[in-house]
Amino acid sequence: MLQVARLAPRLLKDSSDLVRSFLLRQQNEDGGFKDRSGRSDLYYTVFAIDGLLALQSEPTKERIESYLQSFGDGEGLDFVHLCCLARCRAALAGLSSSSRVPSAIQDTKGLMANNHNILQRIESYRSRDGGFNSVAGSEHGTAYASFLGFGAYQDLQSGIHEPLGLVQCLKFLETRDGAWGNERHVKIGSTNATAAAVTLLRNLHLPINPAVATWLLAQSHPEGGFRAGPNAPISDLLSTATAVHALAGMETSIEKIKESCLDFVDSLWTNEGAFHGSWADDILDCEYTFYGLLALGHLSL
Repeated sequence: MLQVARLAPRLLKDSSDLVRSFLLRQQNEDGGFKDRSGRSDLYYTVFAIDGLLALQSEPTKERIESYLQSFGDGEGLDFVHLCCLARCRAALAGLSSSSRVPSAIQDTKGLMANNHNILQRIESYRSRDGGFNSVAGSEHGTAYASFLGFGAYQDLQSGIHEPLGLVQCLKFLETRDGAWGNERHVKIGSTNATAAAVTLLRNLHLPINPAVATWLLAQSHPEGGFRAGPNAPISDLLSTATAVHALAGMETSIEKIKESCLDFVDSLWTNEGAFHGSWADDILDCEYTFYGLLALGHLSL
């Protein structure tokens, strides 16, 4: 995703500076980045750092390092924030490519020990069917949690135990309409769950039924963008970004809807340097701003 988001400045041009400034303004004094209420949160910190990396800009690394160190090896964090801690550590390593190397990166032994403990905590959320669930000890996994769990292993450069268990989990999340739901026994597919499943299967080097691409394309809205599912009334930026990312991974052309998607993303743009999540969303944040970059990156090709 980060690789593609780096292409967004092709379309943003001079407005890239506005996005850069917006993201930098979201960093709090403790080094974390603001959630929708202004508090520092690992989840939003992930999107801010990746957004800045996409724009070839850097926040204050020392402040981020201090913020991440406050979480240690993730004790007390829930599943989502554990995965975010793993992603932030990987992103911090990317930020260390220039200037002073942070001590968290220098201390290789301590870093590896922390990473091992983080992965052990994440593994404790493995569901009995082989996937991941945000509730430890669950019988069944979800598409979103399985996507996050696998991504955390990638971020910390570790091979995942029994990867075929993830495939087994996803098999039971398939819906009757040829897509995936986030949980079992859902009759209608979800755009984001389907995009997560597609990306996960691609990373596991497994084939994907071409009919999935047809289903995803059907979620495009006549007025531009993609809906969260067949019954969603309007498009949203998350669904648009994840749908075009999944379709690109399946090498499916979006040429016929590219212009309407660009118009939709443009309609969510604000001169503050950020993107709204949908036409019904008034709050600006790092998460949707990154999804704006991801969508524009794909639409620039």
